[in-house]
Amino acid sequence: MEPTTNPSSRQQERTAFLLLLVLFPVLSVMFIAAFGFAVWFWQMFVSGPPHV
Repeated sequence: MEPTTNPSSRQQERTAFLLLLVLFPVLSVMFIAAFGFAVWFWQMFVSGPPHV
C-alpha cells in the first residue's frame, strides 16, 4: 500500500527540488562568472595587467 501524499506536500517537494538542484547551482555559477568579468573589466580599464 502506497502512502497518500496531499498535493501541497508534492508541490513543496517539487519546489525544494527546483531550488536545491537547479536554481542554487545556476545562481552560483552566474555569480562566479560575474565576479570574474568584473575583475577582468577592472584590470582591462583601471589597473592594467599584473607586473612580473
